Amino acid sequence: MKRWIIFVHRYLGIPMSLIFIIWFVSGIFMIYAGDMPALTESTRLRRLAPIDFGNVALSPAGALERTGIEGDVRAATLKTLLGRPAYRFGRIFGPDVMVFADSGEVFDEASSTEALAAVAAFVGQPRDSIRFVELLNQADQWTITEAVHLPLQRYDVTDGRGTRVYFSRNSGEVELMTDRRQRTLAWIGTIPHWFYFTPLRTNQPLWYWLVVWLSVAGCVLAVLGLILAFTQFRRSKPFRLAASIRYRGWMRWHYYTGALFGVFALTWVFSGLMSMEPFDWTTARGMNLPRNDLQGGALELDRYRLDDPAVAAAFDRDVVEIDFMRIQTDPYFAVATAAPDGAVGHELIDAVTLETRNERFSVESIVTELEATVTEAAIRDHVVLEDYDAYYYAQDDEAPLPVLRVKFNDPADTWVYFDLMTSGRVALNHRLSRLERWLFSGLHSLDFSFWYSRRPLWDIGMILLSLGALATSTIGTYLGFKRLFGR
Repeated sequence: MKRWIIFVHRYLGIPMSLIFIIWFVSGIFMIYAGDMPALTESTRLRRLAPIDFGNVALSPAGALERTGIEGDVRAATLKTLLGRPAYRFGRIFGPDVMVFADSGEVFDEASSTEALAAVAAFVGQPRDSIRFVELLNQADQWTITEAVHLPLQRYDVTDGRGTRVYFSRNSGEVELMTDRRQRTLAWIGTIPHWFYFTPLRTNQPLWYWLVVWLSVAGCVLAVLGLILAFTQFRRSKPFRLAASIRYRGWMRWHYYTGALFGVFALTWVFSGLMSMEPFDWTTARGMNLPRNDLQGGALELDRYRLDDPAVAAAFDRDVVEIDFMRIQTDPYFAVATAAPDGAVGHELIDAVTLETRNERFSVESIVTELEATVTEAAIRDHVVLEDYDAYYYAQDDEAPLPVLRVKFNDPADTWVYFDLMTSGRVALNHRLSRLERWLFSGLHSLDFSFWYSRRPLWDIGMILLSLGALATSTIGTYLGFKRLFGR
């Protein structure tokens, strides 16, 4: 049996050690390089033009009438589109519809001239520095996650940073913006780490199973290596470590590094496998909350009178976007501002009194609504969290606080989190998703409270452990190819 373990570990290790090297090197870079380039919400808001309320001639209800569509509206937003104030209506069934608030004209598609002007305004560069490159009907390396917005127009900007912009004529908006630095970091980090190569990612089944089976092979390799670390150890009498290990030269160093860092190599590759959700239980759903006043519900658009000059006067010139919200049956404006210095702000304004709301919604109002509408399970426990717990948190403290955590006694043991500043649901998890949190984030990012938020302690630990696993992989690669091609 031992001979077979050695044989499989040796020859499986030759190709897999190369994969491990790629994973560990790119993983170190990803600590600082981040994920694939994306248009973040804060960047998008900073680059939106302020809303010209003087040109808002129609109320949301009046603008919706111009579309002729029927049915409830689940979401509505006012912002600047192609230099003009426009409403975007999200329907429960059917695609979003955009209507210009100054004329009631339904937006269909941006012209080439309008697209160029919109891109120039978004990047803050003159039009003659922007060059149309191509129309994408299929995703390229950077728009795989933006495929829902296809077709996209690609523009390159002469700004010294290699900025590339992807614009949708159907939405009239920039969907993605990247620069040379972001793309370079992605090629060093995320792309090789997750095999995010366009031919693979556009063939989802092929990419998925390639990553899954490579991860399985990596787990087998690491387990066999750990087994050999124990079985090949012979305790000498009197004990001397050097005499207890039969290997010499680079093989001895492969043994040392594998015995010390093999467990971390195994947990990293196993947690990477878990991220692919290869088993049905990882995608199981918790309890479905019924549609209620905490979930928003259908908007009553006639309660939002933005065409009234008195209402428009309540908003300053830095307002770039307004979402119409229904919170516990009452109408609110969720206002986003972008100051000239780049600071992005958010306010919740009562649509009736036009006063900014700064106080929390009461716990009792949320709990009462849940008790009245959730009939399939009872509330087992609820508590206000002023800080994150092990399952509701975010890097850079982006998830809102304080929140109300409500636990239900349903079979899935569902936990739901509500933002007390809006009373809206911000997160939901259940027993199996909480287990997956530890199997993936816990093991892959070593996301444990004793050091995860204490950087650079976490950085030092992750890098040192990664370098140790990289060392055993590199030595294994050298030894494997040496055996293949002779001394």
